Amino acid sequence: MDTSTLLKISKEFGAPLYVYDAEKISSQYQRLTQAFKDVPQLRLNYACKALSNLSVLRLLNSLGSGLDTVSIQEVKLGLLAGFKPEAIIYTPNGVSLEEIEEAAALGVQINIDNLSVLEQFGSKHPDIPVCIRINPHVMAGGNSNISVGHIDSKFGISIHQIPHLLRIVDLTKMNINGIHMHTGSDILDIDVFLYASEILFETAKNFKQLDFIDFGSGFKVPYKKGDIETNVEELGKKLTKRFNEFCADYGKPLTLAFEPGKFLVSEAGFFLAKVNVVKQTTSTVFASVDSGFNHLIRPMLYGSTHEIINISNPQGRERYYSVVGYICETDTFASNRRINEITEGDVLAFKNAGAYCFTMASNYNSRYRPAEVLYHKGKAHLIRKRETFDDILHNQVDIAHVFEDDKSTVGTK
Repeated sequence: MDTSTLLKISKEFGAPLYVYDAEKISSQYQRLTQAFKDVPQLRLNYACKALSNLSVLRLLNSLGSGLDTVSIQEVKLGLLAGFKPEAIIYTPNGVSLEEIEEAAALGVQINIDNLSVLEQFGSKHPDIPVCIRINPHVMAGGNSNISVGHIDSKFGISIHQIPHLLRIVDLTKMNINGIHMHTGSDILDIDVFLYASEILFETAKNFKQLDFIDFGSGFKVPYKKGDIETNVEELGKKLTKRFNEFCADYGKPLTLAFEPGKFLVSEAGFFLAKVNVVKQTTSTVFASVDSGFNHLIRPMLYGSTHEIINISNPQGRERYYSVVGYICETDTFASNRRINEITEGDVLAFKNAGAYCFTMASNYNSRYRPAEVLYHKGKAHLIRKRETFDDILHNQVDIAHVFEDDKSTVGTK
């Protein structure tokens, strides 16, 4: 999406604003399916925690995607967006048995990642098919917060607990129809991922009635010029060959599943914010925008990089700016970044704002969350309204009468 289109959208819908390019989402989906075209049965389950807007879910459903969910609310969103229950996998962590049973009652694929719940669920519902999430003890991820396959992770059942796992399955007579792993986001080394896959294949041999093996996701996308990314084409060739060999040895064709989230939507997203103030200090030039980490927390939470462009002056002379927000504490999007010359009123576009950006937004400082727009076939569609003061008050219960009663007793004995 070019800068003139983004600027036009910002003028139509205002800022701050999230904009998603439907064409980019579609092309990323096709790129991944093409990389694994030689797998007879492939299922891509979009990890909707990355971006869960209903219209984005409908778009991915129209492309043929399945859905990866981590909460009962995401399951319900998926059903509302038109996904069939059997196309949804539910992979929670640390939730109650009651929530898992609620998801099972909706007919979605259950994925369990701890022995306690596995035993409880298997004892009560031995006939409901269950996938098991394994922790392969393989480290992946560019930040400790998104590395979930290492030995100290809270996610998954340790490969060292396989004997205990098999004992539970044998005693409960559970129906295990899938094996799953997720090493974490930002896969940098394909060979490390393939090594983890071998652990999953070895684990799968213990179960004779599998329908699928789920390799999670974590495909890295570039966040800046020259940045490295996961070579999904190379991974596709190597893993396809090994997966097809495993299926031949296993004795029946299985479905190869992935759960791409960031890969599908990150590069499709742009966050637009207007510059309120350009402030020169003794050593820094600050560009202060009408937003903050209440709208885009990743730079402050993960130290992530988002390329920033001045769409109001895309050809201007580059200067160094620190882009900061309006939140009442340290709130930095970028430090000493080269950006085309900025003046007050300009609109800045933050790239790679499709994944884990709006979904992590909040009302901190009692600020409104921004609107969202989907750009589809040359037309900008509003897919979430900008919040208002009524939204801030929504669900709050005003107990003013309590304090009126207190006021009447002040000064009395």
